[in-house]
Amino acid sequence: MQLDGHDIDISKRDKVFFPEADLTKGDLIDYYQNVAPVMLPHMRHYGVSMERFPDGVQGDSFFNKDTPDYFPDWIPRVTVKKREGGEFKAPVVDSAASLVYLADQGVITPHLYLARTDDLEHPDKLVFDLDPPSTGGSAAALRQAALDVRDLLAELDLNAWVQTSGANGFHIFVPLDRSADFDTTRDFANDCARVLVERKPEHYTLEQRKEKRGDKIFLDTLRNAYGATSVAPYAVRAQPTASVATPIEWQELEDGAGPQDWTIKTLPRRLAQKKDPWQNMMRHAYKLASHQRQLKKLTASSDAS
Repeated sequence: MQLDGHDIDISKRDKVFFPEADLTKGDLIDYYQNVAPVMLPHMRHYGVSMERFPDGVQGDSFFNKDTPDYFPDWIPRVTVKKREGGEFKAPVVDSAASLVYLADQGVITPHLYLARTDDLEHPDKLVFDLDPPSTGGSAAALRQAALDVRDLLAELDLNAWVQTSGANGFHIFVPLDRSADFDTTRDFANDCARVLVERKPEHYTLEQRKEKRGDKIFLDTLRNAYGATSVAPYAVRAQPTASVATPIEWQELEDGAGPQDWTIKTLPRRLAQKKDPWQNMMRHAYKLASHQRQLKKLTASSDAS
């Protein structure tokens, strides 16, 4: 096929990628081509870590951080230096052709680095990752956790944006103006999470080990680190239903939206009826330093209680 002036040799379109949903590799490619106009604004400034499933969700999978040599030259790369030494070149998806090419290579889920390609040391987002406890848990509890995070951020005069993970939980984002480095951002997120744990210790935990969380929801702030990634908005997840990580409005969450409510089959209809809730998110980028004093007051109050 030809797209954006590039010839892409699509192979094995009929290979089944999602058996339970009766979806093929071709369906995945078509989805990404159709959603590209909405998805690309959220991707074009970031390196991608590729989660690849050459034989679909029931086959082997692997993460590919370094761009293979055989990828075409028209897909940009960004050099990412490793903290432990060395470097790799992550692909940058800045066109529908790039997105389709990755899908043809078995990339079901693109994950984005949290810093833009022109400054990998300063993130432009802060993220909370909310997943259910290993013992199970209801979607209602996860929704309440997301609302509690939102309300805490509101106390700090910060607006937040929410996304279904497409897997087990919700992701909550705060756009940043890139004045804070990763250490500052991570500390800020950790302090927010600590306040919530102090307020509702029966519901939330900061325990990283799953076997010690019990039936509590882990307020995961670990993605706020150099080299960490978060699933791209509108990315397909390796779930039986071919669910999609979907930016939603807070009202939709309050009305009962679940982590896997939208799929390859239903997401295009949603976008035809509804604007992207995140289309203006980065216009509200915050300077964290302006909100740290308020957070310190909350952490001091929590420590004293």
